Amino acid sequence: MNIKAWDIKESELAQQVRKYVKMYSRKGAFAYVHSFGCQLNVSDGEKIKGILSALGFKFTEDYAKADLIFLNTCAVRESAEDTVYGTLGNMKKYKMENPGVILALCGCMASEPKTIEKIREHYYFVDILFGTSALSQLPRLMLEHYEGKKLAYDIKEYKEEFGADYQIRESSFKASVPIMFGCNNFCTYCIVPYVRGRERSRSADVIIREVEELVANGYKEIMLLGQNVNSYGNDLPDGMSFSQLLRRLNEIEGDFWIRFMSSHPKDAGTDLLDTILECDKVGKHLHLPVQCGSNSVLKRMNRHYTAESYLEIVNYLRERSAGFALSSDIMVGFPNETEKEFEDTLKLVEQVKFDNIFTFIYSKRNGTAAAKMNDATTDTEKRVRMDRLLKLQREVAAENYKRFIGKTVHVLVEGESKQGAGWLFGKSSAYTIVEFRGDRSLIGTFADVKITDARNWAVSGELV
Repeated sequence: MNIKAWDIKESELAQQVRKYVKMYSRKGAFAYVHSFGCQLNVSDGEKIKGILSALGFKFTEDYAKADLIFLNTCAVRESAEDTVYGTLGNMKKYKMENPGVILALCGCMASEPKTIEKIREHYYFVDILFGTSALSQLPRLMLEHYEGKKLAYDIKEYKEEFGADYQIRESSFKASVPIMFGCNNFCTYCIVPYVRGRERSRSADVIIREVEELVANGYKEIMLLGQNVNSYGNDLPDGMSFSQLLRRLNEIEGDFWIRFMSSHPKDAGTDLLDTILECDKVGKHLHLPVQCGSNSVLKRMNRHYTAESYLEIVNYLRERSAGFALSSDIMVGFPNETEKEFEDTLKLVEQVKFDNIFTFIYSKRNGTAAAKMNDATTDTEKRVRMDRLLKLQREVAAENYKRFIGKTVHVLVEGESKQGAGWLFGKSSAYTIVEFRGDRSLIGTFADVKITDARNWAVSGELV
């Protein structure tokens, strides 16, 4: 039985679950939900909380006080899976001492068939397991557990989805809105297409209504999410593109920003770049994962673009908006990466002058094509290269951020800074971290800050 978002509370299934919740909860029906990994997982975690709330649960930040423990897992690296299994191991004693507590596993890791067998063999105390697209089945799985099923699980794909009606958001002024799920790219190092499935775009009308409601409720930043947002709409009958969706969202009345992630360079055409430059509510920043600067490595990664085509995107933006803010993901030590191939990456970093990069040393991920590749590059070589890359990026960013000194930037104030008492921080339209002195009442609002100082990761200034 598939329960859609709009009928959870009134469904007969939900009523049955709520009766069991009242009957078996020891401490007032509290749930603990922990999401590992990316922002899509965090968004799924917010929806899980919304569904559980409709089923009669309240929430706690301490799993030892919970009647229901939810681990919303990540599978992007094997180390992420090891972390989850370690967490389960640590919870075993608590679960054994409190057998009435429900322990549930969901998310990307739970979508892998091998996980079910491992759970049955080594973590038999897990009660519920379901994959990323089976969120609509949570009420049914809860009922199956209460009615005595040893392991209630479902890793099939479903089209039913839960929107903002069943989502308890972590922030009162920043909201994430998934616009699509899955990935068709099959980069050789990535497990995502295998655990999140093929690309599936949400209806543009549904997305627009959700954003309109968020803006009406005072949200100042809307983050559009997808494994590759540039592919949005390719599977929709109306053929709406991501650029067209951005322009539609830009027309919504209100004082807010639109951001998005992640983008794939092979799909970053001039229509998208022009949209970013021309739409006043779209943040003037692009996170565009390049992964490396070597064409031979990019080919082995199955990325379908070259360093030269990536630089064409950069040049197109910078020619129209000098100093346009770019950030990226860069991987060091892909199997058999040579010194020359790594130096191509350093060269690209010097040319682009990224504001920020997120760096990773390649780690083998079983189930991907890259995991079968022989690798002659030693771990020591990879660590040394990572140090060289980080040193270069610090130098680039320290110089790059100086372009903001003397300018006044519009900032969404996010919280108190670690600088000390009286200091706040936020992010500008260029997604630059900005620190300044101000009153806590500014948190969640926009403010103008004149920049007086720059470092290699942030800028600081004075409230205008």
